[in-house]
Amino acid sequence: MKSKKTISTFSINCNGDLIDLTTPKVMGVINVTPDSFYDGGKFKDEKSLLKQAEKMLVDGADFIDVGAYSSRPGANFVSEVEELKRITPIVKLIIKSFPNCKISIDSFRSKVINECVGMGASISNDISAGKLDPMMMETVGKLNIPYIMMHMRGSPKTMQNNTNYENIVNQVFEYFSERISTAKHHKINDIIIDAGFGFAKTIEQNYVLLKNLNYFNNLNYPILTGISRKSMIYNLLDCTSSEALNGTTALNMVALINGSKILRVHDVKQAVECVYLYNALEKKS
Repeated sequence: MKSKKTISTFSINCNGDLIDLTTPKVMGVINVTPDSFYDGGKFKDEKSLLKQAEKMLVDGADFIDVGAYSSRPGANFVSEVEELKRITPIVKLIIKSFPNCKISIDSFRSKVINECVGMGASISNDISAGKLDPMMMETVGKLNIPYIMMHMRGSPKTMQNNTNYENIVNQVFEYFSERISTAKHHKINDIIIDAGFGFAKTIEQNYVLLKNLNYFNNLNYPILTGISRKSMIYNLLDCTSSEALNGTTALNMVALINGSKILRVHDVKQAVECVYLYNALEKKS
């Protein structure tokens, strides 16, 4: 298996602003779900949510990713009506308070993406790469926004029953090749790929993917990595998600060295420092 390390000139267009991904960027995560694996239920009012968004932006977040449907393994179904009820007031609130903030919407539903982009959001982050909503890619193409496509099998409810792979790196690569082709058919210009750590994968498979992440540079699209405080870290270290920051930072550096261009994290300050150190390392090479 051959991989390549390239100096990327990737950029994405967010509401008319061209974001250069030559230097890796950081995406802060805000979940407004009661059952998220790490920060579920933390933000119960406008004040606490805005305080968290402000902290992330001050700490150096380039994007804020807002989600209202927990995608943790075994997560319960949430109706489209409930998801919209949860997420639209938050998007309005963040845009009103921080009008220059680049907001990503973590949803696999095209209607949610369409509504939120109409309010000022600028990125679609789809855990299903269009497989859970046949209108998703068509909608994203018409909206002309960047599209993060993640690898997953099944749904959050069933995904951990779908971890049987003959060669996980090759099969995830083939999955992206097909999904990228479909996205381009729908005239999606800015595509970002996410290997989906923790989604339909065992702990061992997650580490195989991370070790071989650089191989996905052969697809010639920027890579987003989301491993923040996940079970692949805290189960291996025999700790809890709240104790998994050090492990997260260690693996974020591995992801950057292996070609990741966006780190999706709960702890922005530490991720920004990680990128800063990575940039210093690259200048010395």
